[in-house]
Amino acid sequence: MMAIRLPRILQAKQHLLRGSSPARDVRKGYIAVYVGEEEKKRFVIPVSHLNQPSFQELLSKAEEEYGFDHQMGGLTIPCREDIFIDLTSRLNAS
Repeated sequence: MMAIRLPRILQAKQHLLRGSSPARDVRKGYIAVYVGEEEKKRFVIPVSHLNQPSFQELLSKAEEEYGFDHQMGGLTIPCREDIFIDLTSRLNAS
C-alpha cells in the first residue's frame, strides 16, 4: 500500500481551485476529478476517498501519467469509467 502525502492532496486541490469556474461549484468536502481513458467525464467525489488505499492506487497512476498539471485543468484519472464508478460505489457503501 502506498500512502498519499498531504502535499499531493493540497497541490491537487489548489490546482482545481485556480482552474476554470466548474471547479468552483464543488461543495466543501468534495473534489472534482476527470475520469476516462480517451473521453474524460467529470465526477465530484468526497475528499475522504483520497485516503482509501484503492483510490490512492488510482492517484499514483494519474501522477505517473499526467502529474497534477494536466490539460483538463483538474485531477485526471486514467482508468475506465465503469471501473471508477464501481470503486467509488464500494467506497460510498463502506
